[in-house]
Amino acid sequence: MVAAGVPLGVLLRLCRVLLFLSQFYILSGGGSLNLEQSQPLAQSIKDPGPTRTFTVVPRAAESTDIPPYVMKCPSNGLCSRLPADCVECRTNYSCVYGKPVTFDCTVKPSVTCVDQDFKSQKNFVINMTCRFCWQLPETDYECSNSTSCMTVSCPRQRYTANCTVRDHIHCLGNRTFPKMLYCNWTGGYKWSTALALSITLGGFGADRFYLGQWREGLGKLFSFGGLGIWTLIDVLLIGVGYVGPADGSLYI
Repeated sequence: MVAAGVPLGVLLRLCRVLLFLSQFYILSGGGSLNLEQSQPLAQSIKDPGPTRTFTVVPRAAESTDIPPYVMKCPSNGLCSRLPADCVECRTNYSCVYGKPVTFDCTVKPSVTCVDQDFKSQKNFVINMTCRFCWQLPETDYECSNSTSCMTVSCPRQRYTANCTVRDHIHCLGNRTFPKMLYCNWTGGYKWSTALALSITLGGFGADRFYLGQWREGLGKLFSFGGLGIWTLIDVLLIGVGYVGPADGSLYI
């Protein structure tokens, strides 16, 4: 038993020595070598290499915009009754003013119309009077109003208005034009109310207060209507329309 135990103990010691030497080898040199070998691998994993940039070019969107003039053009209506913004006509400026004239017209893109037989039509003829747009009657165009001019004045004031021809009217030249018009706006003052106040309560300046002329109203109030003389004068001036609202508007 003792003789057999001696070789076993020697083997155990040899195993311990070999284990110690292997650990020492790893800690001293072998581990650094493995680490150096593993670093390029780790570096190759971390480094993704040169990056590639891809530019996404969007496709051109299909044009689905509707021209603004299409909203004024009735669908499948008579071509001869289309608004002027829906057609293109070959006009002749050498026509005689005030005389009937005929022009060849073509409907604009995206506009559909028919003839008298309800057949689709692109080219047609219109009949109109030879005159420029600014020569049209006042009922054929609309103009901007001005509230900064005096309507009750002598001489009567005018202002520059921007006028636009109505859609169904055909004429020569620009459809938008400036024009000098008389001041004709109103602030809501009634002539009958102002005259009634001047007759009944004019001595207290009620007519002037109603028209917005508070300075004159105070003068009439503290002078008892100018001892009646101012009151009589105001009755005449308001009656003929010479005295009006302080804001320069017309009576209604």
